[in-house]
Amino acid sequence: MEKPNHHIFVCGSARLAGENKGLCLRKGAVDIVQAFNEEILDRESDGEIMVTATGCFGICSKGPIVVIYPEGIWYGEVSDDDVVEILDGLERGEVIERLVF
Repeated sequence: MEKPNHHIFVCGSARLAGENKGLCLRKGAVDIVQAFNEEILDRESDGEIMVTATGCFGICSKGPIVVIYPEGIWYGEVSDDDVVEILDGLERGEVIERLVF
């Protein structure tokens, strides 16, 4: 696998003990990861964009959290409905300001 151009991290609410619990999980983190993966496949961008569910970012009040690298963009209160807009912005080199925190 070659290095992707973008890496999207989605908080999966995993704690140090390995338990998945928390706000991001309850607010649809799994659906967000799935939506990103499906949309990336639809766009045939699976070699360019990687998605990873992460442990807890510790910013539960802003969850679900999505972080995009190498841009260093942090989005909060993301839903699966935001995925297309986030990927469109990424393709255009634009930040979705309403989600930035």
